[in-house]
Amino acid sequence: MTLATSLLTLAVVVSTGVAGCLAQQAPRHTAAVDATPTSQGGASGTKGGASSGGAADSPLTVYAAAGANALSPVARTARHMVYVPNTLSNTVQLIDPRTYKVVGRFHTPREPQHVVPSWDLKTLWVNADQGNSLTPVDPVTGKPGRSVPVEDPYNLYFTPDGKHALVMAERMRRIDVRDAQTMKLQRSLSVPCAGINHADFSADLSYFVASCEFSGKLMVIDSEATKVRRVIDLNAITTPGATSPGEAMAMPGSPKNGLRPGASSMPQDVRLSPDGRKFLVADMLRNGVWVIDARTLKVARFIPTGLGAHGLYPSRDASKVYVSNRDAGTITVLDAATLRAAAVWKIPHGGSPDMGGVTADGSELWLAGRYDREVYVFDTTTGKLLHRIPVDAGPHGLCVWPQPGQFSLGHTGNMR
Repeated sequence: MTLATSLLTLAVVVSTGVAGCLAQQAPRHTAAVDATPTSQGGASGTKGGASSGGAADSPLTVYAAAGANALSPVARTARHMVYVPNTLSNTVQLIDPRTYKVVGRFHTPREPQHVVPSWDLKTLWVNADQGNSLTPVDPVTGKPGRSVPVEDPYNLYFTPDGKHALVMAERMRRIDVRDAQTMKLQRSLSVPCAGINHADFSADLSYFVASCEFSGKLMVIDSEATKVRRVIDLNAITTPGATSPGEAMAMPGSPKNGLRPGASSMPQDVRLSPDGRKFLVADMLRNGVWVIDARTLKVARFIPTGLGAHGLYPSRDASKVYVSNRDAGTITVLDAATLRAAAVWKIPHGGSPDMGGVTADGSELWLAGRYDREVYVFDTTTGKLLHRIPVDAGPHGLCVWPQPGQFSLGHTGNMR
């Protein structure tokens, strides 16, 4: 079976029934969710998905084109570098992944949040939401270009055809659809929630799920961002080990105090599972990962991982998913086939692991230490912390570049 055939088969299997599901109003969940993953992967079943040995045993993985060292011709021209945006310092620092040393720095408009590879992999965009700008970086030289005026770009994604950029205008409560090359505004989509910021697309690329961190909701939106098709309310579902809204609001300086009245969930990163049958959503108030059935778009279950669950990163062989627990200072390693916790990596003396990415060969996981002015480098085989690299204040959505894949859907490297 060829790679193209495998991906097409997976898309057909997963997308069956989704169109009808999107046309329906989401029911309000009131029952508690089972926090214990089943051996069969829950509601999604196992037919056509990953075997018990891991997703790498099956050709049907949405990340087949993003395997170890599978760099595209464009990505191969890039300088190997890690780009670290520092929100409190208004800088981006460049770290050489061979020497683990900071080798460059440039200033940006106010509060750079994420460094995002463009759909065609030719540009890295620095998102500065408070500075209302996107700054292009040439990945071949590592040098920044002239910033482009863009309102409130907290995060950035791209339509699967590469024609449009999707700017997550968090404080404006909308998604701005822009030309992917010029960033000229084409239209806007208002969303009925607060704090829209992270997203990922379905296996067939026909829709995406986006998180609203301050409202405790998920938006289901068509791939062209023309309409909110469905709202998944996470607040009514009880889960074990959650941080109460009152406790969260009392945390000084924490984004958790931005919760809206009635919100008891704080969804963060969203990633499609390697088998394409489930969306995984990290929740830093519920302290774990939601599992959303990609066919029914209903909550299947919840997986406790650690305080402040935040980022989600599939391994290069698609057999694992790494979950950064920012408040716990740990990384939970989930088996991609069963979604059971296979290991927990602890940062010695604590830390605040946030956003980042996996190296092209899959051997290392790089994460920003959001509140500790440092970057962490983990050995993905042993879980050992290899390096703590001092950086400027407020490191956030760092980008390891280049990464394998044929195109980028956005964030710090959602590659397909």
